[in-house]
Amino acid sequence: MTAWTLRAGTSCRTMKTGFVFYPLLILLLLGAVWGQRTRVRPGRPPSTRRPPIAQPEPKEPTDFPPPILGPPSIFPDCPRECFCPPSYPEALYCENRNLRKVPTIPHRVHYLYLQNNYIDEVTAEPFKNATELRWINLDNNRIRRVDRQVFEKTPNLLFLYLGKNNLKEVPNDLPNSLEQLRLSRNQISKIPAGAFSKMEHLALLDLHHNRLSDSDISKNIFKDLKNLVQLNLAHNILRKMPSNVPQNIYQLFLDRNNIEDIPRDYFRNFPNLAFVRLNYNQLSDKGIPKKVFNVSNLLDLHLAHNKLNTVPIFNHKLEHLYLNNNNIESINGTELCPFPVMSTILNEEDLPKLRYLRLDGNHLSPPIPMDVIMCFRHLKSIVI
Repeated sequence: MTAWTLRAGTSCRTMKTGFVFYPLLILLLLGAVWGQRTRVRPGRPPSTRRPPIAQPEPKEPTDFPPPILGPPSIFPDCPRECFCPPSYPEALYCENRNLRKVPTIPHRVHYLYLQNNYIDEVTAEPFKNATELRWINLDNNRIRRVDRQVFEKTPNLLFLYLGKNNLKEVPNDLPNSLEQLRLSRNQISKIPAGAFSKMEHLALLDLHHNRLSDSDISKNIFKDLKNLVQLNLAHNILRKMPSNVPQNIYQLFLDRNNIEDIPRDYFRNFPNLAFVRLNYNQLSDKGIPKKVFNVSNLLDLHLAHNKLNTVPIFNHKLEHLYLNNNNIESINGTELCPFPVMSTILNEEDLPKLRYLRLDGNHLSPPIPMDVIMCFRHLKSIVI
């Protein structure tokens, strides 16, 4: 009787334990199955939130972010939107401030930085007391128009940067004192007559990446720029070499136009011209007179990405020649050499100065012809 009672008690306890254990076991099994279903398979990236959609650049004034105010200044005339450094009172930093218009410029300012804003028009009012300005940077705005009176009271302005805006023509009445005028990456297709007529101090004129054609550049538009050092007309739609380029020019950049030919004596009247860039044009052997580049002052000549079949003749003082990506099939050092290739009695000054020659992207194969090596003894690098 006692033995049965114990066994019965044990059985009861076992049954009670089973009632507790089995639901717990089922829950654990369900958890394991659910974990296997949600486990990320190897090689598959874990699920994440959708990446944020890039916000389009604001187009309308109502879409612009609010202007960013500068820190407190010790100068009472400092515009709230700008920064006036105490250690540099001649400078006014207003760049990257989401500005819609030019703030009032204090009289003391020589250097004005207004790039990377949303300014669409430059009016005269903010500049009425800015008679000491030397430098204005208005790059990367939305400027469509510059009032004629803006520069009436800036007789000492030397540098004017208006690149990457929406200008359709060169602004009128620019100050005669300018030494650098940068107007690249606009939509300029017009240069008013006389726009540069009084700029005798201008050394750099940058008009690259605009919409200038041959008809937009009048015959005498550059002739008064007597001290011009660099003229950049790259990335326009010119078909001809620009006329009446100032004789003192040192650098002439005409890459990425549609120029097909060069007048026979085009470079003869430039005693200082050392750098010529004509990459990405439509030049062929027919469009290049035989000795057009045989001028003593030329140091650096770029003719890459054209339609040349032969290497043009060049002067022995040339140091860098770029002819890559043309249709050249052979190179003859004997024809190019200004002296007999096997000559040994030569002064150092008489040796060709060519140091770098690039010919890759043509129809040439190594090795380099021996007459090329024998002639151009200063060559440090040649790329085929």
